[in-house]
Amino acid sequence: MSQLYGKIKMYAGAALMLALFACATVPVTGRQTLNIISDSELMTMSFQQYREVINKSKLSQDPARVQMIRRVGQRVAGATEDFLRQQGMPQEISKYKWEFNLIDDDKTINAWCMPGGKVAFYTGIIPVAQNDAGIAVVMGHEIAHAIAKHGNERMSQSLLAQLGAAGLSAALAKSPAGTKDVFMNVYGVGANVGFLLPFGRVQELEADRIGLILMAKAGYDPRQAIPFWQRMSRSSSGGRPPALLSTHPVPETRIQDIQAALPEALRYYKAK
Repeated sequence: MSQLYGKIKMYAGAALMLALFACATVPVTGRQTLNIISDSELMTMSFQQYREVINKSKLSQDPARVQMIRRVGQRVAGATEDFLRQQGMPQEISKYKWEFNLIDDDKTINAWCMPGGKVAFYTGIIPVAQNDAGIAVVMGHEIAHAIAKHGNERMSQSLLAQLGAAGLSAALAKSPAGTKDVFMNVYGVGANVGFLLPFGRVQELEADRIGLILMAKAGYDPRQAIPFWQRMSRSSSGGRPPALLSTHPVPETRIQDIQAALPEALRYYKAK
């Protein structure tokens, strides 16, 4: 009986722990997500990994392109902070230490944003983006993943699947730093492979919707997202799809969803 009571107590404690940590809410959509990794732990791992990638990568020496990435990045970052204030989340702003780098790799059509606002673009995406508005489409989308904490959600799902509720409770209590291995699996970033986190369709739709709002608030026309994704689709025809498309919805579906989200985003748009 005592053994049974012990198991019940352990599972009850695990359930309580998950309930306490599962209170994250995605901005705009209001979807409740499971986030069991502390922000401080996630940011520490994120900043370390980002620095490793940047140090090992060949950064672009093209001043015009580098300036374009940083110019758009700073505008979207400012819009993101305004957005978080409007969403009643001002406490989140201090967690973002914005940084924007351009990696010299013409074969990789990709970009990503780590938790805490650490952003990298690859030169391969510049011809597809074409201009500031195209960069803003990608910038808004990737930053949206970060502020929606989609990475934490995927890490939490992975940990829960591996350990179960009771095992997860014991593992986190014993060694929170043990989540680093899961972080490396989820955020598998490398100079040649890009961002490997396989977001699900719901997360992609959220990032598209929030990303349109962020670029609009930054003064970029969100309607430019449609021709951008059309160009992205054409860039993958007849060969392996770009990394940015590898886990994303099919282009036709994405464009339909973007069209449906445009009226909401256009309410935030004022040309600068």
